[in-house]
Amino acid sequence: MIKIYRDHDDYVLQNLNRTIRVQGFSLDALFQSTDPVAFLKHFLDSAVFESLQPSVVSGENPWLPPIENQEIWAAGVTYMRSRSARMEESEQSGGDHFYDLVYDAQRPELFFKSTGLRARGHLAPVRIRQDSAWNVPEPELTLAINSEGHIFGYTIGNDMSSRSIEGENPLYLPQAKIYRGSCAIGPCLVVGNTLTPETKISITITRQSKVEFQGDTSVSQLKRSFDELAEYLFRENEFPCGAYLMTGTGIVPDAGFTLQSGDHIQIQIAGLGVLENEVE
Repeated sequence: MIKIYRDHDDYVLQNLNRTIRVQGFSLDALFQSTDPVAFLKHFLDSAVFESLQPSVVSGENPWLPPIENQEIWAAGVTYMRSRSARMEESEQSGGDHFYDLVYDAQRPELFFKSTGLRARGHLAPVRIRQDSAWNVPEPELTLAINSEGHIFGYTIGNDMSSRSIEGENPLYLPQAKIYRGSCAIGPCLVVGNTLTPETKISITITRQSKVEFQGDTSVSQLKRSFDELAEYLFRENEFPCGAYLMTGTGIVPDAGFTLQSGDHIQIQIAGLGVLENEVE
């Protein structure tokens, strides 16, 4: 297993007990490789690097999102809890029926989420829309998919969502999901680690040092397989530099909760680390 952290100047790679800062590394080249694991091993064998203390990659250090020219996409209504939440928020507009249909449909819901320039990293601020009264984070296991459409790694994603806007009309989904500071991934890209159905996903939201919401789920609750989601994303599409795909959320706060400026969001996925962001 290799963890890849993106710094302002270069990359830090961690493998077993070795933590190194490398020169000449490119995420685009990694995503374009037909065998990303072999690419990394060859790079590590030949790279010029500087040995670092393991503490360098502690959760206290900010990291840029592990992305270059990849697109970030997302899947919706892949967990039963997400289906229920979407139906709840859209009931008054009459859009709840569509979310019920897509949960059982053969074709998944997929939508564009962010470019690399818009994505935020670990300890960077995320935002809530000023024209939305109901806002939540969505903790999501995120797939790293190479340019050939093969999954080779994972990271943690925060799909910030404006529930009041999406609930008003399903056609407002892009405005509810795609805006400045609406997407965070990190703290690193993990390659060579196989996740199990028991892999736990959890979130904690604190406000003025008080826990306002906690929740958890597991990969086993995901209705669709990773390969199925990746296949649909690449169907009739192309990603020359690969893509990230958020796989949906199984943790949605109740209707009485909405994010506020200053809230601290901590998302943890076993084996991938912890992604932390504060709401601006």
